[in-house]
Amino acid sequence: MNNMSNKSQGLYRSEFEHDSCGIGFVANLKGKKSHDIIENALTMLSCMEHRGGTGFDVKSGDGAGILIQIPHEFFRQETAALGFNLPNAGEYGVGMIFFPADDTQKEACRGILNKHIDELGLTLLGYRQVPGDNSMLGAASYETEPSIEQVFIAKPTALTSQEFERKLFVLRKYTSHTLNATIAKERDEFYVTSMSSTKIVYKGQFTTEQVRQYYLDLQDERTVSGLAMFHSRFSTNTFPAWRRAQPFRYIAHNGEINTIEGNRQWARARAYKFSSPLLPDLQTAAPFVNETGSDSSSLDNMLDLFLSGGMDVFRAMRMLVPPAWQNHPDMDPDLRAFYDFNSKHMEPWDGPAGIVLSDGRYAACNLDRNGLRPARYVITKDNLITLASEVGIWNYAPDEVAEKGRVGPGELLVIDTRRGKLWQSNEIDNDL
Repeated sequence: MNNMSNKSQGLYRSEFEHDSCGIGFVANLKGKKSHDIIENALTMLSCMEHRGGTGFDVKSGDGAGILIQIPHEFFRQETAALGFNLPNAGEYGVGMIFFPADDTQKEACRGILNKHIDELGLTLLGYRQVPGDNSMLGAASYETEPSIEQVFIAKPTALTSQEFERKLFVLRKYTSHTLNATIAKERDEFYVTSMSSTKIVYKGQFTTEQVRQYYLDLQDERTVSGLAMFHSRFSTNTFPAWRRAQPFRYIAHNGEINTIEGNRQWARARAYKFSSPLLPDLQTAAPFVNETGSDSSSLDNMLDLFLSGGMDVFRAMRMLVPPAWQNHPDMDPDLRAFYDFNSKHMEPWDGPAGIVLSDGRYAACNLDRNGLRPARYVITKDNLITLASEVGIWNYAPDEVAEKGRVGPGELLVIDTRRGKLWQSNEIDNDL
C-alpha cells in the first residue's frame, strides 16, 4: 500500500472515477415557467431510483439533483424577509454553495469569498441559509452534510449579462482554488454547485426521492422554471460525496468518458494557450479542468470554459463530442471541413456517453458517436418536451402526444426556450 499513488485510498483510484446513471430534462418549448415543470422533473427523477446507487445504508444515495432556472419572484420575497432587496431578474447572480460544516472554516471561507467579490468589482447583496430537512438522510450522507447557503451578487450596470456571467465564472474558480488549497480540506471542501444569473443547481448525496424531501425550496409553489434537468447517480470506482452529485454547472452525464486520461492531459498541456479577449483575467481561474473528480465533472469543466470564453452551445458540444465524421461517405464537404478544423483544436471526449445540458436558456441532449446510451423524447400538444434515458417514467395519454423521437449516435438535440424553437442535428450542423 505504501507504494500506491497518493491519489489512492486503499484500492480506490480517483483517476478512474466513472458514473453510470439516469438523466433527463423537462422543458416548455415556449419557455413558459411553472412549478409543474419542477414537479414533473422530480417525479421523473424519483422513477429513476433503479439508476442510482446506495451504500450498505440504503438511505445514503450515490447522489441526485436538479437544475432549474432562477425563480426570481421566490428569491425576491425570501431575501426581502432577510433584510435585503434584489434587483430585477437577470440583474444579479446566485451562488449555491456547500460551505464546510465547521463554523470556523465556514467563516474563513465566507471572508475570502467576500474579499474576491469586492476585488472583481462586484457587489455582495447578502446570504441566505438554504432550508433543508435532513431527517431522512442515511448515516453517510448525514455525517458529511455541508452547510448550504446561497450568495446573492449584483450585476454592475456597466456589464452585459454575458460579461457578468464571465465575472461569476472567474469568481467561482478563483475562490474555489484559493480556499481548497488553504482553508477547506478533504470532506469539508468549499464547493460551488452553481453560480449564475440564469440557473441554479439543487443536489447532494441523496437518493432520487430525497431531492424533493430535503430542499424545501423545491416544494414551494412560488419556485417556478421553464426547464428542469435532473440526474440520478450510480458511481463506479468512486466514493459518493455531496459535491460529486450531478447535475454539475452545465451537464448531467450517463456513461463513461473512455478517453478521460488523454483529455485531462491535453487540457493541462494547452492550459497556457487558453485565452479570450472576453476574459482578460482568465488565468486567474486556472487550472481549468480538474483531475481528481469524476470524468463527468472534467467534461463539465471544459464546457464551462468554452462557454465562458464566448463559444456558443452548438459549437462547444460539436467540438467536445463530435459525430463520426472522418469516414462518413455522404457528409457535406463544408461540414466535413468544419469538423476537420475543430479536430485541430480539441480531441473528442468519447463515451459511451449520453449528456443532457443547460445554460438556463437552452436544454439539450448529446450522444457520443457510439450511441450506446439511449435518449428518447416526447413532445405533447401543450408544448411540453420530456427527454430521458428511460421510457415510461412520465405519464401521458396517447392523444396528448404531438411527436416522439430519439437522439441517435452523434446527434445533438437543442431546445431554445427563449425563441421557442427545437433544433435537430441537421439544422444545427447547417447553421454551424
